[in-house]
Amino acid sequence: MSRQSIARPLPLQGASTQGAARPRTRARRRRLTPARIGVYAFLLCAAAFFLVPLYVMLVTSVKPMEEIRQGGIFALPHAFTLEPWRQAWSGVCTGAACEGIRTGFRNSVAIAIPSTILPILLGAINGYALSFWRPRGANLLFGILLAGAFVPVQVMIYPLVRVLALAGIFGSLPAIVLVHTVFGLPVMTLLFRNYYCNVPHELFQAARIDGGGFWRIFVQVMLPMSLPIVVVAAIMQVTGVWNDYILGLVFAGRDNLPMTVQLNNVINTTTGTRLYNVNMAATILTALVPLALYFVSGRWFVRGIAAGAVKG
Repeated sequence: MSRQSIARPLPLQGASTQGAARPRTRARRRRLTPARIGVYAFLLCAAAFFLVPLYVMLVTSVKPMEEIRQGGIFALPHAFTLEPWRQAWSGVCTGAACEGIRTGFRNSVAIAIPSTILPILLGAINGYALSFWRPRGANLLFGILLAGAFVPVQVMIYPLVRVLALAGIFGSLPAIVLVHTVFGLPVMTLLFRNYYCNVPHELFQAARIDGGGFWRIFVQVMLPMSLPIVVVAAIMQVTGVWNDYILGLVFAGRDNLPMTVQLNNVINTTTGTRLYNVNMAATILTALVPLALYFVSGRWFVRGIAAGAVKG
């Protein structure tokens, strides 16, 4: 046996096994299995289902009517124009007045802000009380509130009309805010109760030993910890209030009609020529606020859900 063969180091058995296993593992990961192909196909179909109508809306909203009449809804515009957007915002007729949907935008903002703050605040207080203080009959009260979340809105419209008319506030801004608060309170209570149930009870007991009362513990201990679930509740409530049509139509009154009601008046008009580009622009403008809210705070929404928003 030569000296070279004796001096040559022998390869380790484990190292050779690991080196051979790595390419095989990578090959297995890159291999397209039928299950993976099915998942990708489903995701592509779901994305196309939502993105294709949005693409058609965007393209149609920047085309002149002469180009729209020629057909080809998927074709890009040859004569790009923002005039339909200007007309939808400040010139289209939404009834007797032709001021665009900007008036409805202001009304929707005036409705959405208090209709979001009040249910979240009351729901946080209810969830805090039901989780830590647990007064007598707390489970019964929580069951009643939870049952209210499953009552159809249409069933409660006539009784609410009668009650608000007797109170003298029917057809006003306080009326529509009160209605949204009533219908949003059960879900908000459920969210905050489930969130606070995951907070360690020792934290509440420590605050009680330090002399904290109901409101002091709520303001100084619980609220600073509630940012993720507050974002979740705000997204849900703003989206529900902003996209509402039937409650705004019934309870808001003529001077406070939300954006969705005015959008319906624009699209379903039966006089004159139907302006599809203006209709598409008005629809996108109406949906901008919920879309922007999801894009800006989507990370907080996922974090709040993961932190216990739907746990019970």
